[in-house]
Amino acid sequence: MTRSRCLSALIALLTLAVAFLVAPSTAAAAVAFTSTGVNQNGGNCLDPPGSSTTAGAQLRAFTCSSGANQNFSFTPVSGTTDVYTITTQSGQCVDVYGASTADNAAIIQWPCHGGTNQQWRLVPVSVSGTDRTFNLVAVSSGKCVTPSGGSSASNTNLVQLPCSAANGRVWRLPAFTGGAAKTYTNPLSQHGPDPWLTYYDGSYYLATTTWNSTITMRRSSTLAGLATATDQVIFNLTRPNGAGTMWAPEFHLLDGPNGKRWYFYYTAGREPYDLGTQRIHVLESAGLDPMGPYSFKADLLDPTQDNTWELDPSILQLNGQLYLLGTFYNGSQPMFIRPLSNPWTASGTRRVLSTPTYSWETVGGAVNEGAEVLQRNGKTFIVYSASHCSTPDYKLGMLTYNGGDPLDSASWVKSPNPVFQRSNAGGVYGPGHNGFFKSPDGTEDWIVYHANNSTSGGCDMNRTTRAQKFTWNADGTPNFGTPVALGVALPAPSGE
Repeated sequence: MTRSRCLSALIALLTLAVAFLVAPSTAAAAVAFTSTGVNQNGGNCLDPPGSSTTAGAQLRAFTCSSGANQNFSFTPVSGTTDVYTITTQSGQCVDVYGASTADNAAIIQWPCHGGTNQQWRLVPVSVSGTDRTFNLVAVSSGKCVTPSGGSSASNTNLVQLPCSAANGRVWRLPAFTGGAAKTYTNPLSQHGPDPWLTYYDGSYYLATTTWNSTITMRRSSTLAGLATATDQVIFNLTRPNGAGTMWAPEFHLLDGPNGKRWYFYYTAGREPYDLGTQRIHVLESAGLDPMGPYSFKADLLDPTQDNTWELDPSILQLNGQLYLLGTFYNGSQPMFIRPLSNPWTASGTRRVLSTPTYSWETVGGAVNEGAEVLQRNGKTFIVYSASHCSTPDYKLGMLTYNGGDPLDSASWVKSPNPVFQRSNAGGVYGPGHNGFFKSPDGTEDWIVYHANNSTSGGCDMNRTTRAQKFTWNADGTPNFGTPVALGVALPAPSGE
């Protein structure tokens, strides 16, 4: 090869290398998400006035609340990386009235039609001290959503004006996913029966049965991270009447004599594996960290039947009163309710809340246990575990409060069918002993539960912790769906 040909080849290689180095990387595809929109001038939220469902209703900036009407769905426009349609609670699209390009044109909700006046580009704007801040730019006009006149006052109508970095043109979208969908897979713990999971102050906290003399908890900033988080010992059981086989833990943030404290409820016996001595006990935290430190507070025994086997403590707050929920044995295993004068003291004896009577509650043994409270929009439900945990037909049933004295079983209506049960297709057996938690942004409801991987699984430490989002029916009752198979990638909770 001649020198000139070698030089030409070298130049070509260098040119290709430079082109490779400076070529822009492929942008991540946009991902759907649901979020509030908080204006950075006044802190008011995107809002359809009065939860209006009227086509043409002008949107406004209004005092932020936890109302579902302030949650907007952002759906990527196909083939784009930063353009979305934005949908209100009524299913209509955020729209520039009449596809106008003029200043001060109204921002309304209108039936979705795919026009560019219903398409919005999210343009990042840097704001010191916060994140996920954007101009909402109408593709049709190139102008930005803003409160009329740039006002910081609540109940200000929204219009379009030329874009800028001024706070009135800037919106924070707390649940924006950053262009990449966050996911998680179950299980969250390989050995995690009787799970209790809470999101608090930026972290998820998970406690499960240890079946020994320790109480442990793991913590993570993401749901996915719980799967690899370390179980940390937060308390050692040493008292003679509750030193072994810790199970069914729950921790609740309740009012105590020194303000809010975490109260950690659990079941333990006098000796390891001495099931006949199982009783309910409670710890109290020194501060507001769910991981403690904790000190022993009380044996939560029944004031008139204080030597009775009791399991699965949980807390109900209803009509300004505090109650302890649990289960005991009287030939079958019913649920009980007991009034409390404070988080660690009974103010009355237990009352039977629910007795296993349906055939699906008696597979392998007549059992109602693991009562867990779910409250929404003024309705109160108790979701409980039914049948024996040694069977693949361990499942969830539900009571609905219909008013009256919560200590009276007649104040509760039992659903005639299970609300969550095994999935043969998904290979999920014996799903039960659940809890509930909110997504970080408070917009989603989630269930945590344990289950087995096969029909031969039983009541041991091989039950795994799982979590999934659930929805609500039109009548206000929860719809838990079907338990999802292990290893399936699921969207992470909103707001992570």
